[in-house]
Amino acid sequence: MTKIKDIISVLENIAPRGYQENYDNSGLITGSFNDKVTGVLVTLDCIESVVEEAIRKNCNLIVAHHPIVFKGLKQLNGKNYVERTIIKAIKNDIAIYAIHTNLDNVHNGVNAKIAEKIGLENVRVLAPKADTLLKLEVFIPTQHTQQVLEALHKAGAGNIGNYSHCSFKVVGTGTFRPNASANPTIGKRGEQESVQEDKVELIFPAVLKVAILEAMNHAHPYEEVAHCIQAVENTNQNIGAGMIGELPSPKTPEEFLIHIKSQMSLNTIKYTSFDGEKIKTVAICGGSGSFLLNHAKVNSADVFVTGDFKYHEFFDGEGKIMIADIGHYESEVFTKELIDGFLRENFANIASYLSEVDTNPVKYF
Repeated sequence: MTKIKDIISVLENIAPRGYQENYDNSGLITGSFNDKVTGVLVTLDCIESVVEEAIRKNCNLIVAHHPIVFKGLKQLNGKNYVERTIIKAIKNDIAIYAIHTNLDNVHNGVNAKIAEKIGLENVRVLAPKADTLLKLEVFIPTQHTQQVLEALHKAGAGNIGNYSHCSFKVVGTGTFRPNASANPTIGKRGEQESVQEDKVELIFPAVLKVAILEAMNHAHPYEEVAHCIQAVENTNQNIGAGMIGELPSPKTPEEFLIHIKSQMSLNTIKYTSFDGEKIKTVAICGGSGSFLLNHAKVNSADVFVTGDFKYHEFFDGEGKIMIADIGHYESEVFTKELIDGFLRENFANIASYLSEVDTNPVKYF
């Protein structure tokens, strides 16, 4: 029987919580990891009416993109929608799990779904993150190097952009003297030993540190593995905010607006003028993305599609780049399909539903 922790394990393998922003609150908000799952309801926002929908559909797990709790709750007396939602979920034994900016920041997450809807090609991360990578240096007896490397690659080490199985190796001499308590693979207790070894270096995501070390220790022949882990400042090309790509063929500004209005099921778009004749390169960011405008400019985007631009921020387009504000909810609503797809791929025995509740608090007249 599938438990809530099994669902979480799969989702956090796709979007590790280590990739969420420091202000965020992704993770299990209510419920027990060990509860058996009766059904999953996928939503953009978890509010009272969504909890009621989960009750009707016999779903004891709600997977939401936006966390219902962002700040610490000092009281639970139902004075606002957040407290009422939490109270209703707890009373009805419904778990709420949020997968927010960590899903925004992975290459196959929220922005990849938007790129798919718009039909972009050659898609890459718009603002890759730094400080998410580590480097492993490990010393291996030459005859065992390949088996250790294979284990490290399988655990996720050595991926750089579009390349996998990346490593650097130099040959040297390792020296050691086992003490009386040692159980050496090579050499004898109390005797100095010299062994031809390879020094191998690999880059890996910091969130995989535990798995990488387990793989290394399991595959390595030595009782004590000589190794070093260092932080690196390189940006991680697969992790970061926003995405950028190209349309299969250029469009006029009007053609492009009609295109995204159709593809994203939009009622309205707020946009700025664009001095160019055609739009080819498109930058995107689900939710509130104005902080990425300069990244879009530096990457020579013709248009930046996102939500929540403030009035004066629209002036920053300066005619050099079109800003297309399609709304926060509208830019992320298809995240429900994304999450539901992950669940269906991994849990054929679990009922998964897309919430039918329109949680958009913004209405248009």
